Amino acid sequence: MHPDGPQILRRFRPWKRTFEWGFWIALYTLNAVANSVTVALDLDRRGVDAAAWEAAVWESSSALSMLLLVWPVVWLTRRFPLQWEGLGRRIGLHFAGSIGYSLAHVVLMVAMREFAYAMAGAEYSFGHWPSELFYEYLKDVRTYAGVVLMIEGYRFVLRRLQGEARWPDRASPEIEFEPTRPSRFLVKMLGREFLVPANRIEYASASGNYVNLHVAGRDYPLRSTMKDLLARLDPEKFRRAHRSHIVNLDSVAQIEPVDSGDARITMRDGAVLPCSRKYRPALTRGFGPQ
Repeated sequence: MHPDGPQILRRFRPWKRTFEWGFWIALYTLNAVANSVTVALDLDRRGVDAAAWEAAVWESSSALSMLLLVWPVVWLTRRFPLQWEGLGRRIGLHFAGSIGYSLAHVVLMVAMREFAYAMAGAEYSFGHWPSELFYEYLKDVRTYAGVVLMIEGYRFVLRRLQGEARWPDRASPEIEFEPTRPSRFLVKMLGREFLVPANRIEYASASGNYVNLHVAGRDYPLRSTMKDLLARLDPEKFRRAHRSHIVNLDSVAQIEPVDSGDARITMRDGAVLPCSRKYRPALTRGFGPQ
């Protein structure tokens, strides 16, 4: 783990969502602009009769389609993260995902182009669909792989800063549960064993097949489901706040309602976690008059 990892993460958390959205928007905007200029110059060099706006429409529609498809890929990589356990099956799932990604990209891209051309009083032709779909897939499968690797690489950096330094995770069990509610969890990480006191866990967050136990600025990967973990924690101290988060009530600094009926939880270490409306009543149960 980077020696300043917890401090870096604490400073980064308020900007995390802005950075993630901003990165993809900036990436595809720059690609659209650069590719539009390149294609327009290439068409002019070859003497192809095409207006400059057409190159802009082609490239911006492709970039915008890919931008919209980032979030389904984020969900898929979160649901089926790359790890040694079942790696072959997960690669197969991503292969199927790349086909769906390419089809969605083409459909969105062509729809945008047809709309833009219609607004300009022109007509757009995608060409021979079978051959064009195959051509687009040859490009899209590389793009899909690049997006997956960037997402996984970004998560790996965050895990390194949190103290989890292996990627992908090995199939061997990382945690050993006692048959009853344990006072400590034995976590095997980085070739060492750590005893994590249950009452010192500030919050826990789902991460693929693991749950990260957050203690004093460091995350300990626990091979478990959120449901199983919650069953082994003291219900008077720990509450489910979201399908991906459990919080220690003693570590909660503030619960702020939002317009949607959900809430925003600020932890004492500065972390901000979501609280869904489904779990909000149980989270605040026993707090006294509101």
